[in-house]
Amino acid sequence: MSRIGRKPLYLPTTVSFEKTATSLKFVGPKGTLESVVPQGIKVEIKDTVISFTRDNDLPATRALHGLARRLAQNCIIGVTDGYVKDLQLVGTGYRVATHPEGLSLSVGYSHPVIFKKVPGVTITIEGQDKIKVVGIDKQLVGQVSADIREVRKPEPYKGKGIRYTDEVVLKKQGKTATKTAA
Repeated sequence: MSRIGRKPLYLPTTVSFEKTATSLKFVGPKGTLESVVPQGIKVEIKDTVISFTRDNDLPATRALHGLARRLAQNCIIGVTDGYVKDLQLVGTGYRVATHPEGLSLSVGYSHPVIFKKVPGVTITIEGQDKIKVVGIDKQLVGQVSADIREVRKPEPYKGKGIRYTDEVVLKKQGKTATKTAA
């Protein structure tokens, strides 16, 4: 049985919960999120404890057991605390600025790249080289952060590009490292 799927999920007092046939709806101080319950997974509610069980032991159902619980947990965390991803621009002349459509990224191209606003996510700028992506949906915050990072990924020789603040970029040695002195 799934270790994650077996764990009970405790609802905070600030979160209200509604169960339908195929989904779970969570309403909290930050907003509303909905989580889909896959076929073959049963949701049982006792007071403020939600538990997930599965109907059978088919591999497809077993694979979805822990996923269903984790998606519900992500919804609870999202509507109570929210999610944050921090990005940093590393490189000479690399900077970010606000733009009426979203962000203007100057990252070594001949023109600034405009990153459009995404509904459900708040993007703020701290200084000229830090971006903070905030939202209640974990998947959406992660996807927007990945899309911003995709504009200019960190390159392996100097480490220039857009990276997560906690990301470690392994640097390669250049061509001169392979030459031997004669």
